[in-house]
Formats: sequence, C-alpha cells, structure tokens
Amino acid sequence: MELRQLRSFVVVAEELNVGRAAIRLHLTQPTLSRQIAALERDLGVELFARIKKRFVLTAAGDTFLAEAQDLLRRSDEAVRAAQRTQRGELGTLRLRFVQSATFEVLPRLLGAFRTAYPKVVLDLSTMTTLHQTEALRDGRIDVGLMRPSAPSGGTEKVELAPGLSSRVVSSDPVLVALPARHRLARRKRLRLSELADESFVFYARPTGPVVYDTLVGFCRAAGFTPRIEQDAADVQTIVSLVAAGLGVSLLIAPTPPSDPTSVVYRELSDDLPPWQLSVAWSPDNRSPVLIRFLEALD
Repeated sequence: MELRQLRSFVVVAEELNVGRAAIRLHLTQPTLSRQIAALERDLGVELFARIKKRFVLTAAGDTFLAEAQDLLRRSDEAVRAAQRTQRGELGTLRLRFVQSATFEVLPRLLGAFRTAYPKVVLDLSTMTTLHQTEALRDGRIDVGLMRPSAPSGGTEKVELAPGLSSRVVSSDPVLVALPARHRLARRKRLRLSELADESFVFYARPTGPVVYDTLVGFCRAAGFTPRIEQDAADVQTIVSLVAAGLGVSLLIAPTPPSDPTSVVYRELSDDLPPWQLSVAWSPDNRSPVLIRFLEALD
C-alpha cells in the first residue's frame, strides 16, 4: 500500500465519481481505476460498490476512509516537521552559559531567539568556560556563552579556544560591591588601592580559578593582597554575604539585581581591562537550529 494510492482513494471517496476524481488528481480514469483496484487487492476488501448506478463506499470503505485520512494528515505533518527542522524552526538548542551571562546577555539573546523560533526546545544550564569548550569540541552542546581566559585590553576579539568560532556579545568592567552602609558607599568611583584594608568575599577558586586568579592579580598590581574572609561558588551568594556586612567584593558586570539599601556597586578608576563575554560554537556543528541562533545574533 502506497501513499499515492491512499490519496487517490480519499479523492474518489470524496467525489464518488472516478471521472471527477481523475481530473482533481491529474490522472486518466483508467490509471485511477487501476490504483483503486490494486489497493483493494492489497487490502483484501472491496472499498466501493455500485448501487442503482450510484458509486458508493462499502462499509469497509467507509471505515478505511477515516483511517486513510488520518494517515495522510500525519504524513503531511511529518513532512512539514522535517522541513521545519531542516530550516531550524524545530529541534533543540543545547546552550550552556557562565553565571555572569544570566543578568543581561542571556535574557536578551534568548528573548530575541524565542520570538523568532518559538517551537525550538531550549536545553539550558550553567557551565564553566573550561567545561563548555570541552563540551563544544565533543559535540555535547551546540553553543556556549563564555569568557576568555583573561580580560582583553581592547575591543579586539580574544580567541577562546583553538578550533572554536566565537563572537563577542558584551565587554564588561570589574565593579566593587559594597555594603550600603560602608564608608566608601557614597563615592561614585573608587581606586582599587582604597580596598587594601578591607575584608573580601570572593569567588571560590575551585569553581572559577581564572576569575579568582585574575581578580587577585588586579589587587596585587594595586599594591595589596586581598584578605579573603569568605568565599562562595555563585555571585548571588557573594552579594548576599556583602549585604550581610561580611566584606566587600569584586564582581564582573553586569551584577545581579539587589536592594540598593543593602548593597551598592561602584566603578573603579583603575585602568583595568574589560572582560569579554562571547558566544562560542564548533564550526563542525551544522545543526540548523544553531545556524538560526547565530543569525539571530545580528
């Protein structure tokens, strides 16, 4: 049994006239009659009968019509789904991101992509830059939002990892997080050296060694080694500890939303390089959904 036979049967059943059905199907009457006869042989039942010169469906034909229409509908849907998947309108986008992307870039990029491709399933979770590069090379994810191993001194793109393509989507400064009642909180800009005697709340080094080492390096270049009293694996916890008065912190912008009566963020007047945030992907990944996502970045 072939789909063309089913389509011919449904049209004949709708017209109950082989001549009119043949015209709709752009077939000759003999060809159409042979298709119906072959279908009846395959099924082992009569689908049509002539009663008083009228062409009618048999009971078996009437039952088969409903099933044939459903099969054709599902076949058409399968074709459309395959075509939409090929165009990147359906499928799954596996995206991983560093935590600092969640406060501005990730909502902006995903909002635009979701508007353009609402049927694409988004598989999202946080992942460090190192693990993202490994997952991209292994084909376990499609795209990553990551930061390079060191901040950039300019606007040029920093290569994230050999073999990966990338595009810079944000260039972010380092800010100071202070308890709102801190003696320096009224200042709009601070010098890093003014924090030399402060207690610090810092990123836990095992969860982000590059960020940790770079921020500590900034402090040492300013003439002091930060006295780290508390550490945390995520920025929200760091901000909460700063709000509790356990210390000050250095954070990569943008920062999480917070109560300005508890925590304030201040710029540094030091000439510190900004830290780029990039979208990265493997050029070997030809996923249509990935292609559509990259197009949505423009």
